[in-house]
Amino acid sequence: MVHTDAIRTIVGIIGNIISFGLFTSPIPTFVKIIKDKSVGDFKSDPYAATLLNCAMWSFYGLPIVHPDSLLVVTINGTGFFIELIYVSIFLIYSPPQKRRKIISALLVEAIFFAVVAFITIYVYHTTKERTMIIGILSIVFNIIMYASPLTVMKMVIKTKSVKYMPFALSLANFCNGIIWSVYALLKFDPYILIPNGLGSLSGLVQLILYGTFYRTTNWHDNEEKPKPEVELPKV
Repeated sequence: MVHTDAIRTIVGIIGNIISFGLFTSPIPTFVKIIKDKSVGDFKSDPYAATLLNCAMWSFYGLPIVHPDSLLVVTINGTGFFIELIYVSIFLIYSPPQKRRKIISALLVEAIFFAVVAFITIYVYHTTKERTMIIGILSIVFNIIMYASPLTVMKMVIKTKSVKYMPFALSLANFCNGIIWSVYALLKFDPYILIPNGLGSLSGLVQLILYGTFYRTTNWHDNEEKPKPEVELPKV
C-alpha cells in the first residue's frame, strides 16, 4: 500500500506543474509590453498583489512556520521571482507617475511582510501558533484576489459572451484548486484547503458559465472591451 506521504508528494509535484503554468501564462502580455516599450492599459496591481501572496505562502511553508511543506515553498518561491520579473518590467516601461505608485505599493508590501515575519518569529514560539497567524493572513489575501474572476464572471453574465474568459485558463484554475485541495486533505491543512476549495468552486462556476454562454458568444465581434486580468494561482 502506497504511503500517504508519498501520494501527497506526487500530488504536490503535479500542483507545482499546474501552478507554474498559471504563473507563466501572462508571458505574452509582457512580450507585448517589451515590444511596445509601454505598459499601455495593463495594470500592475494583480502582479504586485500576487508578489505579496507568494511571499506569504513561501513563508508559511518554511519549517519554522509549517513543517513538511517543501512543495508549497518551491512553487511560491518560484512564483515570487516570476512576479518580481513582471513587476520589474512594469517599472521599466511605465510612465513616471505610474512608476511612483508601483514603488510605493512595493514599499508598503515590503514593510508589511517584514513586520508580519518579525512578529511571527519573535512573538509566537510554536509552529502551531505561527501556522495559524500566517495561514489566516494568507487566506484573507487569497479571498481578496478572488475579486478579479468575479468581475470577469459578472461581465460574462451581462454580455452572455465568454469571449473574454479563456476556457484553458478557467480549466487550469479549476484543476489547480482541486489538486491543492487534495494535497491539503491528505495531511489535513485547513489553511491550504479553504482558499483552494474556494478556488475550485470559482473555477467550476467559470466552466459552467462557459458551457452556458458558449453558443451565445459572438466570436466575430471585434469591439474592444476591457481585458480581464489573468487569475494567478493561489496556493
